[in-house]
Amino acid sequence: MWLKCAEILRDNLKPSEYNTWFASVEAIELNDHCLVLRVRSQFVAEYIEENYINLLSKTIRRVFGNETTLEYRVLIDSTSGATSAFPSDGETQASYNALMMGPQPLHNWDTQLNSNYTFQNFIQGETNKLARAAGVAIAKEPGKTVFNPLFVYGGSGVGKTHLANAIGNAIARQYAQQRVLYVNANTFKLQFQEARNQNKIPEFLLFYQSVDVLILDDIQFFSGLKGTQDTFFHIFNYLHQMGKQLILTSDRSPLQLKDVEDRLLTRFKWGLPVEIMRPDLALRKAILLDKMHRDDMHLSEEIVDYIAHNACDNIRDIEGILASLMAYSTLMNSEIDLNLTKQVVSRLVTTTAKQVQIEDVIGLVCEHTGISEKALSSKSRQHAILQARQMCFLLAKNLTDLSLAEIGSRFGHRSHATVLHALDVLNKQLEYDKVMKHELQLLEYELQQ
Repeated sequence: MWLKCAEILRDNLKPSEYNTWFASVEAIELNDHCLVLRVRSQFVAEYIEENYINLLSKTIRRVFGNETTLEYRVLIDSTSGATSAFPSDGETQASYNALMMGPQPLHNWDTQLNSNYTFQNFIQGETNKLARAAGVAIAKEPGKTVFNPLFVYGGSGVGKTHLANAIGNAIARQYAQQRVLYVNANTFKLQFQEARNQNKIPEFLLFYQSVDVLILDDIQFFSGLKGTQDTFFHIFNYLHQMGKQLILTSDRSPLQLKDVEDRLLTRFKWGLPVEIMRPDLALRKAILLDKMHRDDMHLSEEIVDYIAHNACDNIRDIEGILASLMAYSTLMNSEIDLNLTKQVVSRLVTTTAKQVQIEDVIGLVCEHTGISEKALSSKSRQHAILQARQMCFLLAKNLTDLSLAEIGSRFGHRSHATVLHALDVLNKQLEYDKVMKHELQLLEYELQQ
């Protein structure tokens, strides 16, 4: 039956489109009207969902029947054939607005969690260590720690939603009898408005009071909504008094939330308000390498360093860059090189270059090497001093607006030709000296911050 679907898809797509996205797709299971397709990476599933879901859904329902829903299994281990589940947005699942009000049987409970967000792929770094540790503690004993509520805040794309879902998924696996529910604050607002319009506020409250672990994402959307805040206040009080776990996320701390009632703000601070900060360089590189491993991507160290240095605001930028690189490479059937990477990064990330001064370069190199500024300007040809001087020349050339003659004059009135020769020597060394190359990349990044 899947082969019939494949024929229809082939007839409706260009050969290049079909071969790129569907030729390797396999149907591996049909259970309770749910068709399971195995794809080679999550990126492929996401790309199909974004670009071909209408055609795919119509084709599947035509061949398998109108009640058929779709799920992907992403191949995570080509040796063993192990997969991970990835539900399709094209499924005919009940939306939040269509949820039955009042407690539902546990076997019908839909957590609305994203199963792809787990602790295993939430990479820990200095900027999210505390938040992750608190999340792990909650997952072991929901409602029984002092972290209730857990209020996670930080800028867009730093991993708040990932962590909240990871906690929920861990609890759902370990405590099968607990009702875990993830909901976005904007969705909660729309549910409340619908319940109020239909005179079903008691049913709405009863439904939320039946939850054991409530994860409310982006609570800043409650700003200025008095009715929504009043209703959530009663839900919060009931769940907290009953020892149920509350997990809240926001793009700002409780102190910075505007037009939110004081009684709610006070409760948000009862447990642990914890910030996830912008990922530092080490964490960005770790996320990059993990994402590459999961998507079976192979990028050079030079490309990884370039992305990590430039996509410095949030994790979504990193994921978007990798997805774009994979798409370009797949569609154009070409290797991913540094030039392509620079093009993709320039389209997805806005960078405002800091104006670096020659004094900044000299100060950082002297601090890094332990060599004095006076020694750099001297006539000494000791290897360590020569090397430090060459580093200054290269960094100054790359990061300042000075000409080679101006750079040379700053180091004992050396000529343009002297600086040019020193740069030539250093560039040849960098072709084989990866340690020095990495050192210079780190110094360049630090100067640009």
